[in-house]
Amino acid sequence: MIERIVIIDNVDPLAFYGVNNANMQLIKNLYPKLRISARGSVLRVIGEERETADFESKIHQLTTYVERYNSLSEDVIVDVIKGDAPKIKKSDGVIIFGMNGKPIQPRNQHQHDLVQAFENNDLTFALGPAGTGKTYIAIALAVRALKNREARKIILSRPAVEAGEKLGFLPGDMKDKIDPYLQPLYDALEDMIPAAKLKEYMDTKVIQIAPLAFMRGRTLNDAIIVLDEAQNTTTHQIKMFLTRLGMNAKMIITGDVTQIDLPRATQSGLVQALRILDGVSGIGKVEFVKKDIVRHSLVQRIVEAYEKHAEEEKERRSAENGGDTPAADAIPSPTDLQ
Repeated sequence: MIERIVIIDNVDPLAFYGVNNANMQLIKNLYPKLRISARGSVLRVIGEERETADFESKIHQLTTYVERYNSLSEDVIVDVIKGDAPKIKKSDGVIIFGMNGKPIQPRNQHQHDLVQAFENNDLTFALGPAGTGKTYIAIALAVRALKNREARKIILSRPAVEAGEKLGFLPGDMKDKIDPYLQPLYDALEDMIPAAKLKEYMDTKVIQIAPLAFMRGRTLNDAIIVLDEAQNTTTHQIKMFLTRLGMNAKMIITGDVTQIDLPRATQSGLVQALRILDGVSGIGKVEFVKKDIVRHSLVQRIVEAYEKHAEEEKERRSAENGGDTPAADAIPSPTDLQ
């Protein structure tokens, strides 16, 4: 009789063990001659050498499956332990499998274009209205790169700019003060990575979420870096951020130039960067439009209504000014920036 210790790497133990340890109980039933105990990410097994070796091999196969698909069913467990190949989920076009095995994949042509631009460039701009999935796809691409060991860490950032509200003093420590600005990034990650694994990544700084101001002075190597809401950066901020790009790193910058929350006299760094960097090799750009909105169908109609209102206001002011519309009143669109 020998004892083996098997470590469950790179997966959330909860996803592996199943609800109420149902998966672990099934594994024990399939190995009735072995004494198996589990605590956290450590499995201890006692039995004959040949059977314990088989157990260790099959557990590694199961963890590889869970790492890829974020789920584990009884059918898969039985197939693997009996020596059959588990049924492979259809993965054509899938970026990653999120929580409970949910496939995360492009839902429109421009999301597909963003995937291609990311693969072909070290810096990619994703522009367009709210609800088009720019940030969600960007984070999915970052998580895929981390899972495939193409990057060692993920850096997610946003400028901490109030969207038309004066929030005043926020209580708590620094994390408490900045987390409300960064919550959309946490929401996306929670869709893709099991809670325990996400906490581990955050604690070990494999995944870092920080306001843009915290990026100064850093060189980001071996990383996927995502800057969200970049329309709210100043000229100096976005230049600082762009120059953080290190070796073996890729960057995605998302923004909607029709929702700039900066003070009226402050120029958007994103708008300026798009003009300055136009035509630079190694930089991709994907422009989403209203029809790409993948949230509630009402969101698209809301965006269209606001655009119609803005156009009517532009025409009214033009008429009041004898045909000339003040430049400050114009709302730029992505196509205006080419």
